[in-house]
Amino acid sequence: MASHIGKLPIAVPAGVEVAFKGQEFTAKGPKGSDGYTLPEGITGKVEGNEIIMTPADEDRTTKAKHGLSRSIVASMVEGVSKGYSKHLQIVGTGYRVVAKGKSLEFSLGYSHTITVDPPEGITFETPNANEVVVTGIDKQAVGQAAANIRALRAPEPYKGKGIKYTDEHILRKAGKAGK
Repeated sequence: MASHIGKLPIAVPAGVEVAFKGQEFTAKGPKGSDGYTLPEGITGKVEGNEIIMTPADEDRTTKAKHGLSRSIVASMVEGVSKGYSKHLQIVGTGYRVVAKGKSLEFSLGYSHTITVDPPEGITFETPNANEVVVTGIDKQAVGQAAANIRALRAPEPYKGKGIKYTDEHILRKAGKAGK
């Protein structure tokens, strides 16, 4: 029995070119291009407008790599066609962000400002002083860049101050009980 995720075909949207050259996979689309080396024991082929991933054997590790490589290739196809984005919200009195060229400068209640430069392939947008949008074609790189920004001042549980994802819910704690 093969991987349940791995055996699902990947639909290739219009405007995206995909190719396999041995173990190398490449995808080109309107947002850019990306590449991935398939793990040992996994092969891929393009049939019409779908990508089919097949394992070489029924070994446990091969089945695990089958689902993993299918998910990575599907994320790459979606990334080059639509792209990925993470929305962050800054909560707190005096907490703000300012775009300085491609970089961001954060004022987060520390005695100094913090400057964050975008990694390669990632862009930052600031719709207002309390929001940051991280965009790119690589799902993992977008998530990591957003997590690095959130780590500058993670939200605290009493007042909810800090940097949080817009869809994140902060569990609140009760403050000191008065007499």
